[in-house]
Amino acid sequence: MRIALYQPDIPQNTGTILRMAVCFGLPVDIIEPCGFIWNSKELKRAGMDYLDKVDVTRHMAWETFLQAHPNERLVLLTTKASVPYTTFQFKKDDILLFGRESAGVPENVHKAVNARIRIPMKPDERSLNLALSCAMATAEAMRQTGLFEELV
Repeated sequence: MRIALYQPDIPQNTGTILRMAVCFGLPVDIIEPCGFIWNSKELKRAGMDYLDKVDVTRHMAWETFLQAHPNERLVLLTTKASVPYTTFQFKKDDILLFGRESAGVPENVHKAVNARIRIPMKPDERSLNLALSCAMATAEAMRQTGLFEELV
């Protein structure tokens, strides 16, 4: 299982997600461009000393990310999906893809993924924080696939 962030905007969210990935033993793909400088103090503050341990791959564009992962199933978390993440059947080799905080992902990314899922919430609310959404979906995917048991 992997986490992929599409052009993340907020360094604090990215740092928090990178820290979580280290704790869960998951690699992370960053699909650039980012909306912040990679070595920003905000990223370092949120990621703390975990940033030295993270298995992160930075891709200069969506196309290079796709070339690096031609056979994995891409699962996009999006408010535009109808399938709740809690009923979706995750696989151990899924890539959980999360869009920009400010704009999600463009239509070509929506069309390229294998599955689109959402976190249910009240219909009059926009979205959850990216790091929180990533933690919720990643934990459910790891629970379903038994990956938590491998950490013990």
